[in-house]
Amino acid sequence: MNFTTNMGQTDRIIRTVVAIIFAGLNLFGVVTGTLSVILWIFVAVLLVTSAIGFCPLYVPFKFSTKGK
Repeated sequence: MNFTTNMGQTDRIIRTVVAIIFAGLNLFGVVTGTLSVILWIFVAVLLVTSAIGFCPLYVPFKFSTKGK
């Protein structure tokens, strides 16, 4: 896949922290059922996008947090 990173360091850190918080809510049983499954999927998306530095939702809007 050929893509250019469009996420800055702060964006990546925020996504990782949010993913950790959501994973913690799941692991400690604060969130259960269908919402738990949805949060696990969201955690995976946040971690993958922050790891590769590319958010596909930014592309249609030509948005980037990377800076110059």
